[in-house]
Amino acid sequence: MKFETQKLHKEILENLQTLGYEEMTPIQEMSLPIILNGDDLIGQAKTGSGKTAAFGLGVLNKLDINMAEHQALILCPTRELAEQVAVELRRLARFTSNIKILTITGGTNEAHQLKSLSYGAHIIVGTPGRIFKFLKEDKLVLNKLNSFVLDEADRMLDMGFYDSIEKIESYLPQERQTLLFSATFPYSIQDLSKNLQEHPEFVKVDTNHEENEIEQYFYKVDGHKEKGKYLIDILAKYQPESSIIFCKTKIICDSVAKSLVKEGVYALALHGDHDQKDRTLTLTKFANGSCPVLVATDVAARGLDIKDLSMVINLDLSPDPEVYVHRIGRTGRIGKKGLAVSLYIDQENFKLDDIREYLSKELDLKELSSLEKEAPFQFKPKMKTLFISGGKKDKLRPGDIVGAIVGTSGIEDKLIGDINVLNVLSYVAIDTSVADKVLMGLQAGKIKKRNFRIGFA
Repeated sequence: MKFETQKLHKEILENLQTLGYEEMTPIQEMSLPIILNGDDLIGQAKTGSGKTAAFGLGVLNKLDINMAEHQALILCPTRELAEQVAVELRRLARFTSNIKILTITGGTNEAHQLKSLSYGAHIIVGTPGRIFKFLKEDKLVLNKLNSFVLDEADRMLDMGFYDSIEKIESYLPQERQTLLFSATFPYSIQDLSKNLQEHPEFVKVDTNHEENEIEQYFYKVDGHKEKGKYLIDILAKYQPESSIIFCKTKIICDSVAKSLVKEGVYALALHGDHDQKDRTLTLTKFANGSCPVLVATDVAARGLDIKDLSMVINLDLSPDPEVYVHRIGRTGRIGKKGLAVSLYIDQENFKLDDIREYLSKELDLKELSSLEKEAPFQFKPKMKTLFISGGKKDKLRPGDIVGAIVGTSGIEDKLIGDINVLNVLSYVAIDTSVADKVLMGLQAGKIKKRNFRIGFA
């Protein structure tokens, strides 16, 4: 079904066309009519299903641009997801330059956020901790709010934000629309909905995956300590361009990443103990192809939306089959082939039974002997990431960086990958074959007639 069938403003529809949005995804088709009708909604859908556009279009459609007050609050479990949501909303809001979208999250400078708040913002995207702090200190006033969105609600509850969400709600007008999106639907989500919503409509996009989308293989090992040594064999056999390895603890994440690096695999760990600067760099390098392997916990990787992810590896199986399905749902998106490989021990057979029942299909159990290398093992990233000591505050734009790179090094622009312009820093992915040449050119030249510090991130 096309977006033109929905009661969206003409300018929004025209912008969707320029962005290449044609057919609605299932969650958009099911939820948008409800959202545009002004009703409360519970939407159950996996990451990558298009739910951000679903609630984003609803929020933008009812926005009064001439009113300077904050009209929408979108809560996310992590800083990374909040940034992703804000980026997507800005794309959807390109039909006008007058819409202001602000992120308010922990791990970033409060003074900068408060200064940005003073300029006004129509939409606030943030994490519960920092939002509640600003509300409690009267630094944020939401008495004109008409849209309240909770994205990845189940993970917010897993992270202990239930009380914060309820306290935030107490600062909001009773007359509002509340939209709750969650990949899973535990009892805690039902309780939260009862406290926040009025007669919500419930929509669910089937979180199971078609057999032809994701190949799923399970390998039994003798013990937990044996799992790590088979990772190299798995990577060598399947040769994925990018993969996420899921571990159950932060300590295991760090240990696995270090072991892979020793074996010549460029891998980075991602978990809650890393500071914001390191987390941002790690996610940037993984997303832009500079790091082929990410070793992560569930909470750290929640909301991570990587295009064309080749493989998911479950070093540690979750006891919840819905979490398993959510993990592997990061690969095989939009009709593309995906691959999921899981390691388990004898005592975890009950987890396989739960997955088998949840998927209503037999599982493909493989022998470790089948992990013989079928090709020479090479696992080097295609891209390298450069940092530039300037960003939005320096009025830098991606086009400025591309122009400087092409002008100083003479390379083709197709060798330039993703460009991330942050507040005071920018990252740009460059094909490894020309990365040194680009670095030397930029260090000897200028960007927008200015000198910046530049190096490999």
